[in-house]
Formats: sequence, C-alpha cells, structure tokens
Amino acid sequence: MSLKAILMWRFIDEKLLEFKGCFNRQAAFKWFVIVVIGLMIRTDHLGVTSIIRALGINPHFYESIIHFFHASSWKLETIRRKWLDVVMGSGLVYRVCDKPLLIGDGVKETKEGRKIPCVKKLVQESENSSKPQFMHGHMFGAIGILLGNADKLFCTLLSVRLHDGNDVVGMWAKDEYANESHVVRIIRESCEIAANIGASILTLDSYYLTVPALTALIEESKKHGKTLLGIVTKAKKNAVAYEKPTPKSGRGRPPVKGASVKLMSLFTSCADRFQETSVTIYGKQETVEFFTINLLWGQKLYQELKFVLVKIGSTKSILVSTDLTLSPKAIIEIYSLRFKVECSFREFKQVIAGFAYRFWTSAMPKLNRFAKNCVMNAALSAITDINDKASIVRTWRAIEGFTMFAVIAFGIIQMTALRFGKAIGDSNFRWLRTKRNDIPSEATTVDFMRKTIFNRFYFSPDLVIARLIDKTAIPSEESRCSLDA
Repeated sequence: MSLKAILMWRFIDEKLLEFKGCFNRQAAFKWFVIVVIGLMIRTDHLGVTSIIRALGINPHFYESIIHFFHASSWKLETIRRKWLDVVMGSGLVYRVCDKPLLIGDGVKETKEGRKIPCVKKLVQESENSSKPQFMHGHMFGAIGILLGNADKLFCTLLSVRLHDGNDVVGMWAKDEYANESHVVRIIRESCEIAANIGASILTLDSYYLTVPALTALIEESKKHGKTLLGIVTKAKKNAVAYEKPTPKSGRGRPPVKGASVKLMSLFTSCADRFQETSVTIYGKQETVEFFTINLLWGQKLYQELKFVLVKIGSTKSILVSTDLTLSPKAIIEIYSLRFKVECSFREFKQVIAGFAYRFWTSAMPKLNRFAKNCVMNAALSAITDINDKASIVRTWRAIEGFTMFAVIAFGIIQMTALRFGKAIGDSNFRWLRTKRNDIPSEATTVDFMRKTIFNRFYFSPDLVIARLIDKTAIPSEESRCSLDA
C-alpha cells in the first residue's frame, strides 16, 4: 500500500478521534466510530445489518448498535457543534468575498413504515410532470458549506434535520423550533451556524424568498447584536417590488413605500441600461447582461433589497440579495453555486444512503395513508402515557442521529477526496472511462476506501479505528466454521 493511502487512513482516524469528548461512555464512542466507518464503506444499503456485514462485526452486537442510536450517553447538539468545528478547522472552506458560503435547501425522503414517527403526506413536485406527485415520508432541512477550490467544490452538509411533521413530538421534547415552519427554521439554523463561524453568505432558491424568512433574519440579527447572514436568492417572475417613498410634506403618516414595480417589466423598460460582463457559471465562463436596482420588497415589511436582473441568451432571471454591498457579479456567481447542494443530496442518497434508516416504535399510532395530516397530529396529541411519549421522542432522536452520523461520514469522504485526491487518482484501482478532474468524486473515494481499509488495518494496529473494529469482529474460529457451513 502506498504511503499516501497510509496517511489517508491516519487522517480519517484523527478526524474521528476529535469526537471522543462528545460521548459520556467509551462504548458509545466505539459504536460511533463503527457506524461512521460502516456507512462509508458498506456496499448495500439495508440499515444496521449492512454495517455489520461491511466490517465483519460479530452479529451478536446487532442489538448493541441498535441501542446505541437510542442511548442517552450522547447529545445530538454536542455532536453537531463538534462537526462544525471539524469542518471549519479543516482548512478547506471556500470563501466568497472573504466569507464562508452556506447553502440551504429541503429534501424529501419516502418512508412507508406505518409506525415511524413524523411520517406525513408530502407533495413531490417535478419538472417532468405537470401534476404534483404525493408520497408519505420525511421532510428534511439541510444546510451545507462549500469546501475546496475553484477547480473542485463540494457542498459539505453541516446539518440535516427533520423540518416537518414533528411539531407534536418536538413539543414533547421541548425543541425550540417545534412550531416554526421549514422556511423559518432554515434561516434560524443558518444564523446559529453563522454565530459560531462568523458573518457568512447563505444562498437559497426562490421558495425561501418570503416575508417570514426575512423577518426571522432581522430577529436573529437583533438577538445577536450584529448582521449574521447575507442572503442571495432568486425572485419569482411575478414578483412585485416598490420604489422608495417620496418624503411627504405636511401632516399625516409618512408613506412606507413608493410606486409598485413589476420586476419582469424592467427587462423591457430598462433594456438600454443593461451592462455586459463575463462570469463563471457552473464552472464555465459565460457572457451575461445584467441590470441592478435597489427596491423595497415584502408586504408590511418593505425591506430594501438589491435586485439583479440577468440575461443569458434568451434566459431571464431575477436574483436578490439582502446584502446591499455585494457586487452584481458576485451575486450571480454565488447563486450559480447553489446547485452544489443538489449534487450533495444525490451522492448522499446514492453513495452512502444517508436516509436508509428503519427506526420505528410500537407506541406510535398506526399511519393511515388515506387520512389527512391533521388526523395523524390529533392521534399523536391524544397520547397521554409518559412512557409512550418518551419512546416516540427517542425514536425521533434516533432518526436524526442516524442522519447526522451519515452527514459526518459523507463530509469526511469529501475532505479525504480533496486532501488525497492525487493519490487516489494515481492508483489504478478503478478504471474510469473519462477522468474529468484531479479530485475524485465521492463514489470513487469510497471505492478506494473499501479496497484499502482492511489491508491498512492489518499493517497498522496503532489506528484507533482499527482496534475498535477488531474488538467487535467475528472470531477467526467462528468465521472459519461459518465458511465451512
């Protein structure tokens, strides 16, 4: 094995060791390491059993791993904060205008289990279908941060939390965001991250340009005594803004807004004021035309925002920034990086199956797939037994815990690809018909890990992850008997 591969596994070992202080018991930390490594290298996506198979864990420990997800020896918030420290200390954070770039979005995952907490009927919109598709599942809100450089960028997830269907369970658990909408929670959780890492930029799609979102941003800035986030998003084509009011002379209430402006009409009325520039969009240099104007937006809010009208060929878009100091070129490039979170969702699902959990409890009322969501909430609210409530809350925590451990595994894979990409690419372990970049994808990195992990462990018993996995492995005699059978 190459020296670079040895250094790679030592790097992974060091990153996992940073979480040791998050666990009250040594056994809990051991299972954390096993779960994270198992999520990285497993080849099938069948829950805990796939982790046992991937690492050769003794099947007798199955119940112990299940119990670990429900244990009280670790707290999710502590692990989230430590993961944020690990990411920020990696030296790989990509900055725009000297600020970290956060990306927020929602993701839905189908779940058919009728005893799984927080499952509800969701609408899955699709550009390929004119009619919305309905599904039962979980709605997650995710916040990521860009790592890498101009040649290769990854959106590394920082937090993936249930944002819908958990209002009743959240109140039982005294969750501070229990009654907040998904849009508002994305803003508040992003501000919480920015309070720890410093002033940041958050880019979102047009779904999040709402009055409640901007109101939450203002409230969070007042609470912390400073501006935490500058939001870059996109306006809908039917959006209406307002000019600044003309000061009124004489008696009466001063006006809060001026004349209304249909933003799409500015492409025609201000056509002669558009400027041309070259910007990097989706990794390519593109010539775009743009026009910038500051207007008030939001009924009863009337916050001043910077609108950038962009034309790329026949395509027209209206970008928006709450940070009035950002240049139009920076706003265009920042929003073009929003798609990185969609790439991460795809790899998170397909490479490590971060949503492949199967936690349920008999205390849950059985899901009626034909009933409305309010009926399920009423059934939950009718539960009075303290033990049943505690069981449902533990199962909800287990779901969020599994997703958080998958986030950590996924992030370490991306960091490994950025730090050891050349070593992975130079080794002829995997044939690629077309090699597009010196930095390998998450799938290529995971394949390299699978083919080197036990070889590396054999030569390096000094690694903590090697010792922990070895203690839980199937004994050699039992392994031989099972093979003979």
